[in-house]
Amino acid sequence: MSESLPPVIEPSTRRAIFHLSFATFSSMTIQRLCDPMLPQLAQEFHVERAQAAHVISFFAITYGLMQVFFGPLGDRYGKYRVLSLATLGCSLGCLGSALAWSLPFLVFCRVLTATCTAAIIPLGLAWVGDSVVYQIRQETLAKVGLGSTMGIVAGQLVGGLLTDTLGWRWAFGTVSAVFFVVGWVLWSNPNARAHNQGLGLDDQAEVSLSFADNAKAVLIKARARWLMSFIFLEGCIAFGALAISATHLHDQQGLRVSLAGTIVALFGLGGVIYMIGAKWLIRRLGEKQLIRLGTLAFGVAYGSIGFAPDWRVDILAFTLAGFGFFMFHNTMQALATQLDPNRRGTCMALFACILFGGQSLGVVVCTELIPYWGSGLVLLVAGLSLTLIGLTLPMFVKVGQAQSNLQ
Repeated sequence: MSESLPPVIEPSTRRAIFHLSFATFSSMTIQRLCDPMLPQLAQEFHVERAQAAHVISFFAITYGLMQVFFGPLGDRYGKYRVLSLATLGCSLGCLGSALAWSLPFLVFCRVLTATCTAAIIPLGLAWVGDSVVYQIRQETLAKVGLGSTMGIVAGQLVGGLLTDTLGWRWAFGTVSAVFFVVGWVLWSNPNARAHNQGLGLDDQAEVSLSFADNAKAVLIKARARWLMSFIFLEGCIAFGALAISATHLHDQQGLRVSLAGTIVALFGLGGVIYMIGAKWLIRRLGEKQLIRLGTLAFGVAYGSIGFAPDWRVDILAFTLAGFGFFMFHNTMQALATQLDPNRRGTCMALFACILFGGQSLGVVVCTELIPYWGSGLVLLVAGLSLTLIGLTLPMFVKVGQAQSNLQ
């Protein structure tokens, strides 16, 4: 009878996971903090908005590139330790941003912040993979993911609210204080000083500091290559569609840009709803059904968005799309943590890099197709494509197993 009971997470590990959720929240908040600031930044520094947007674009580029550095570093020196120090580094970057006297210095501080931010989510997910058995790993990843999903919303709200009231410098100052407190709490946890002590680690395995060497060791496995290919397509399709969604609502439904953006933000709300109910859904459905039903929900939602007769339909559709996407995405994260237990940091860095690359290509492709197909058809095809991925993925990547042999 006891064998049927789910594994229990130790209290110290549970506390560390709770702290990690605040770190991922802070990480996503700072990524989205500048979105509402661009008009004020352009006005204060006497530049065009396109130049002010460098605080966003340079951050994104740096965030993607630094994955190749932190993955192997975490595998070698300890994931929790590295991300704890990186969180404190984010505090310094945000403080510099709050005190910036010119746009170039603000961009420099944003690059510094992105350099440190790049460590938090991938290494946090990899540490959960090291610390939690596979049977309950996905629901644990969802708890950490709840912080990052809420951070997407918080970044927009905090950035807009403080910029309109106290000023944009206060927004950076507030997030700097949050990063400092979270970083101090993380570093105070004994896990921060523990070296790699993960589930299923092979003490004889050689872990290099070279991202290329570690990535080669991971991708030599066919299962890893297939999974990363699907992750690339996930980023390309889902985020490509999301990027043109507000424009579609503005052009086709005649909505104001602000209202269109608010409705699209419900995608994040759908993710929050999934994360809250993830434990029940994961245990009831299992990996295969989460993948299939999640991508099906996304497909139905985007089919509705593409040709909705009334914009009110989009309110439910975007919430459903986010719910379905994160149902699928959370499962992909869990599968990625198990590709190579000795190189989980590298695995999750690869995950982030490939997803980021897919997003970049997807935005370009979807934008280029609009003049030929129309935005409604592009969104419909994107929804159907992700549904097709959900149906075919289990044919190439084994899912729905306890994978006890990999623990």
